Amino acid sequence: QVQLVESGGGLVQAGGSLRLSCAASGRTFTFSMNTMGWFRRAPGQEREFVSAITRSRNTYYADSVKGRFTISRDNAKNTVYLQMNSLKPEDTAVYYCAARSGTYYSRLRADYDYWGQGTQVTVSS
Repeated sequence: QVQLVESGGGLVQAGGSLRLSCAASGRTFTFSMNTMGWFRRAPGQEREFVSAITRSRNTYYADSVKGRFTISRDNAKNTVYLQMNSLKPEDTAVYYCAARSGTYYSRLRADYDYWGQGTQVTVSS
């Protein structure tokens, strides 16, 4: 059983910052070998790719967050982070952490094997 638990969401004013964390656990889950991703779902919209980091620490971002968000990982803590700066009201969404076995990243939801429950981020104007 693999468990991903997100934290760090909340309410912030436009222009502010938040840092999301996702702690992974599981007896058969080797965190350092997995690509970790962040997705988000805004009200009335599909869940969309935000960012991913491979086990080699290559990072990828959606165009909408590039330059504002930074993904990182701490393999010693089995945790992936998403630092979100210069937040905009359109960043309001539930943010989900996801894990994908293997070397390569993907922007597709279907390619991720494990998901967290999500954490709400609300950006007020």
